[in-house]
Amino acid sequence: MTTLAPRHAWTLAISDTAVMTRRYLSHYLRKPSLLGLALVQPVLFVLLWTFVFSGAIQTPGGITYVDYLMPGLFILAIAFGSANTGVGLADDLARGLIDRFRALPMARPALLVGRTLADTARNTFVVLLMVGYAVGFRFHAGPAAALAALVLPLAVSYLLSWISALIGLTVRDPETAGTASLLPVIPLAFTSSTFVPVATMPGWLQAWANTNPITHAVDATRALALGGSTSGPLLQAIAWILGILAIVIPWPSTATAGSPNSTWSAWPPTRPSRSPEAALLPGRLRASRRVPAVPSVAGSSWALPSTRAGG
Repeated sequence: MTTLAPRHAWTLAISDTAVMTRRYLSHYLRKPSLLGLALVQPVLFVLLWTFVFSGAIQTPGGITYVDYLMPGLFILAIAFGSANTGVGLADDLARGLIDRFRALPMARPALLVGRTLADTARNTFVVLLMVGYAVGFRFHAGPAAALAALVLPLAVSYLLSWISALIGLTVRDPETAGTASLLPVIPLAFTSSTFVPVATMPGWLQAWANTNPITHAVDATRALALGGSTSGPLLQAIAWILGILAIVIPWPSTATAGSPNSTWSAWPPTRPSRSPEAALLPGRLRASRRVPAVPSVAGSSWALPSTRAGG
């Protein structure tokens, strides 16, 4: 085996990730019902919460409830949609597809990074569709702040997709993954400042709500959308997102494969000889054009669980 230069290895890893991202995005094109249902749910959130609760909740600063609510709904809708990541990976695992990916001469992170990027792309359409101008919502801090107010929920969606991916690879069952992925979302979303000001909650709950990562993300998005001081809430939200990502992204290598290695420690990869399995692979991922991110699967980081006995 010959070791590839790190620059060449990273180029191939990016290419493999792009292939996997396109693969998962193509699922939405082949099954329009999946994309349709993903877009209907946030619209229902906007309509129901706006017209049902707008007359019952007092908001601080005299702003309208729809302006107060919409930044939180951006995050709520994509949080509930994040379960799709875990369900999809658990389904791939149950059908044995991940076993085939393990045999591919491809970068190990490509599967998970491609899946989470594809779901983030889907969430981009969700957030854009939710901009509730029809119900009276308006951005008040200018185009740059409005763009940042749309990007921050997407960063949260990427984080939640990684958490859901870890859950899906751990439980290995699509139905269980769908339920388990929502378990952390429900208490985090409903004990945050998404629907009501934290000051209106009981004292013991305020202590939790003020440290809730969703509260920081919602407050930062709300500040960017409505104006006011943004540096404090935005820095806190970014710190939470990056901190949790730093924990969650390396986790599949240890939680699902038992490897103590760090995520990228096995680089640069080595080029293997052509194997019989390579003849069955798609042209863009054949051994003559792709290389593995590690020389062996069992002892590498990012090794995914096998569905075979003893795998």
